[in-house]
Amino acid sequence: MKNIAILGSTGSIGRNTLEVIRNFPGKLRAVALSANCNAGVLYAQIKEFNPGLVCLKEESAALKLEPRLKSTTLFFKGQRGLEEMVQDRRIDKVVLAITGSAALTVLLKAIESGKEVALANKEALVMAGNIIMRKASRSKAKIIPIDSEQSAIWQCLKNENGKKVRKIYLTASGGPFRGKSRQELKKISVKEALRHPKWRMGPKISVDSADLMNKGLEVLEAMHLFGVEAEKIKVLIHPQSIIHSMVEFEDGVILAQLSITDMRIPIQYALTYPERLDNGLAGVDFCEIGRLDFEEPDLRKFPCLGLAYRAAKESGTLPAVLNAANEICVEAFLSGVIKFVAIPGIIEKIMDSHKVILQPELDEILRADSWARGEACRAVNN
Repeated sequence: MKNIAILGSTGSIGRNTLEVIRNFPGKLRAVALSANCNAGVLYAQIKEFNPGLVCLKEESAALKLEPRLKSTTLFFKGQRGLEEMVQDRRIDKVVLAITGSAALTVLLKAIESGKEVALANKEALVMAGNIIMRKASRSKAKIIPIDSEQSAIWQCLKNENGKKVRKIYLTASGGPFRGKSRQELKKISVKEALRHPKWRMGPKISVDSADLMNKGLEVLEAMHLFGVEAEKIKVLIHPQSIIHSMVEFEDGVILAQLSITDMRIPIQYALTYPERLDNGLAGVDFCEIGRLDFEEPDLRKFPCLGLAYRAAKESGTLPAVLNAANEICVEAFLSGVIKFVAIPGIIEKIMDSHKVILQPELDEILRADSWARGEACRAVNN
């Protein structure tokens, strides 16, 4: 029996993780749940799964939820409470499904306590990948990716020599705006941006997928997870989303991981590894698919991907600046303050004005993150 903590249990990844746990009650148990502010959904999950550890980050919501909990439930509040909860000895594996940069300090606490982490957050590695991977190596904490693309790479590299990798192919569906003209992109609404053709996801990652920033963040994430240079990571538009990623080795052999588009598949493997268990989901029907298509991403229409490659090349504090500016811009777009096409321009302006610190310490990364957020807020308001 594996005791699982789900950080971000009320979001899309969190709910899918609980669905996997429902399917394997004899192997998986949810012992800790956390949410940001959705106390109603969290309480329903608590009643069903009866975790011994619960955290709600928003203080006002936490005050309303606490009186409804059993006396045997250990209740945590706020960011510090979440960092404390994740270190509890009852937890075997942490599913980190918190979106954005807020996951960074929690991830570091989980790693420092030697926990195995099933990682569904890419922003933390984008910001501080070198620091995270060094700490994981020292504490012998295993990081297993949940994102379908990173999970695919991880599976292709299993029992392989990572030094023999010639190229990694990160596939992308192309999002809801593949094939649209630059003129059409100027009229994009929030509703359209959230309508992903293949995946059902939260609003932030949906917007990132629509402008290909998500794929850029995955390039940075893969660099750290698998120890490869950005030059060896190529993004391919693959509209069928059947091949989730591929790895090419020095002898010209390419290994690919294929499956239907269902996040429960990589989540389940991250939780049950090294076992593969029957999940009852449909397999790939190649005759029905008929063909698999690939094309180059259009960086003129989707410059966010190019900005991510630039951040990867210059490294240092620039990836943290890219990520912070993007989070502010996406929030502004979702609120109707800026247009979809304004996002990359604001991010690039802030990257241009940042003085990069190479090989930064954590406090320097956090200062760069804070600075970029301030600059992005001013740019958005202007």
